Amino acid sequence: MSQLAAAATLAAGTSTGEAVQFWVLGTVAVIGALCTVLMKKAVHSALCLAGTMIILAIFYLANGAYFLGVVQIIVYTGAIMMLFLFVVMLVGVTAADSLKETIKGQRWLALLCGLGFGILLLAGIGNASLHQFVGLGKANAGGNVEGLAALLFTKYVFAFEITGALLITATLGAMVLTHRERIERARTQREQAEQRVREGKHLPPLPAPGVYARHNAVDIAGLLPDGTPSELTVMQTLRERGQIRDVSDEALGDLKALEQRSAERLERTEEASK
Repeated sequence: MSQLAAAATLAAGTSTGEAVQFWVLGTVAVIGALCTVLMKKAVHSALCLAGTMIILAIFYLANGAYFLGVVQIIVYTGAIMMLFLFVVMLVGVTAADSLKETIKGQRWLALLCGLGFGILLLAGIGNASLHQFVGLGKANAGGNVEGLAALLFTKYVFAFEITGALLITATLGAMVLTHRERIERARTQREQAEQRVREGKHLPPLPAPGVYARHNAVDIAGLLPDGTPSELTVMQTLRERGQIRDVSDEALGDLKALEQRSAERLERTEEASK
């Protein structure tokens, strides 16, 4: 009996590593969830939600639910969230679009749904804190994956199928809501060229980095037909960092003189060694 009591006490306790893992990752998960709601750009919100889902998968794996952890990463984070992210990036949903309510009263409905979800979440946490879990050992006697599969495809098969139908319905609804009809005629190439002329922009395409230069590196500005370097041929990131290399005649002359001095010093060193 004493051994059983010690085993029960050990199983009910929480180690220091588990506590540190929970509080650190739990804090990050809550911050990611808040950023999902508070971020202005939809792409950033999707990335924050993906990070929160990855942390949930780590919690599943740490508690021995290996099947749920793998499914959380492969299905939800790897497939569904990346699909949402790519759809948002391709559709180009902006912050101005999110301010337009397509359904009347959707904010109040969302507020009520959030309030109800919060009440259910607090009730679940309170129930888990006041009562101990019973039956986990029996359910996982043949393995976590086998026990979960037996529950999904026997006792909860209808709930599982209804959840799948809801996910398909949500995907179709997202496709319908994000579809936008083009209300303006697409401009032709001639019209775009005429607009560039009216705005006084650079008409011909700029040379690529290193074109007409002595090197073809991406951090070397291309030379225009008159021989002057064009910093626009270097990507904006390198321009802001000030990492554009100088290929003017003066810089090349200094480099050549430095190489000559290095060669002379090397020759003197070799003669001295002999």
